[in-house]
Amino acid sequence: MQLLNNCLQSSEEFNMGGDRLFVITIDAGTTNTRATMWQNDVAVVKASRGVGVRNTAIDGNNMKLKAAVKEVIKEVLSERGIVLEDINYILASGMITSNVGLVEIPHLFAPVGIDELAKGMQMHYLPDVVDKCIWFIPGVKNNVREVTLENCEGMDIMRGEEVETIGLIERLGQKGPALIILPGSHSKFVSIDKGGKITGCLTSLAGELLSVITTNTLIASSVENSLVKQFNKHMVVEGFKNGKNVGINRTIFTVRIIDQFTDYSANDKANFLLGVVLSADIIAINNSSALSVNADSKVIIAGKDVLRDAFEAIFEEDGYFTHIESVSAGDAENISGFGALCIAKKRELI
Repeated sequence: MQLLNNCLQSSEEFNMGGDRLFVITIDAGTTNTRATMWQNDVAVVKASRGVGVRNTAIDGNNMKLKAAVKEVIKEVLSERGIVLEDINYILASGMITSNVGLVEIPHLFAPVGIDELAKGMQMHYLPDVVDKCIWFIPGVKNNVREVTLENCEGMDIMRGEEVETIGLIERLGQKGPALIILPGSHSKFVSIDKGGKITGCLTSLAGELLSVITTNTLIASSVENSLVKQFNKHMVVEGFKNGKNVGINRTIFTVRIIDQFTDYSANDKANFLLGVVLSADIIAINNSSALSVNADSKVIIAGKDVLRDAFEAIFEEDGYFTHIESVSAGDAENISGFGALCIAKKRELI
């Protein structure tokens, strides 16, 4: 009972502590688990492990994930030189809330904003992970109540990207309407309305597909088994135009044609291939029922430099959206943990 009472201490009590306000945010995905310690909204220590819910799916239990969460919490505490009792709150988001995570929290149906996410937070005590309650933030799913073959394309789900989206909205002061681009191995495209609520999301396997093509197909030798090392806008745009015109299956093979009959470098061809694969994402964005966007929606692109620059180039070439903004590395830094803090503040935890 005392531990539960400690978990429910008021934000007023914590705010009296001034610079002693410590929060740990945990972001567990498919392959990695990360923890960040925050002191008064400033990220001061980070830790990560190459363990995620993928390990749970393979092993049939979540013991490795539990151990990873336990380890990253212990590491950030040690690095900062404080003890668990000094931590005011632990916040968790991402795949950690899935059925292969630590605690399954049901998705919330879109439209969802910071208010709904704050209200949907759940507190759980997992003593075999950490001797303190953890507040879990739910994921979001598109508002398709009964999925059929006829409407399945309009359904999508996310765990973690909704927190990143809130973080970007809050940090940039963006209200919408907008399309948030979060590229990665599984890229997410998130539509938000004029009030800043998430109306839908769309998932692409472009990053994973690109990796497979680069290492496990006939095209691997043409790009020397390497992804883009240096961005080449011209090659990305040319790949995009070819992919959009004749489809990615044909245009991927064109990389071998370029290899056989031209003197372009492996990096040039890797850029062309990147444009080809991303062309399918633009087609999906422009045509999918999973998103609520139009030409007036502002496109906000986050992510690592190469993918961010590639998306910016092909959105400009495509021409459907007229207002495109790339997020700087500084604005995108620690965005997941920052989003979790924003949601916890809305819940009046901190």
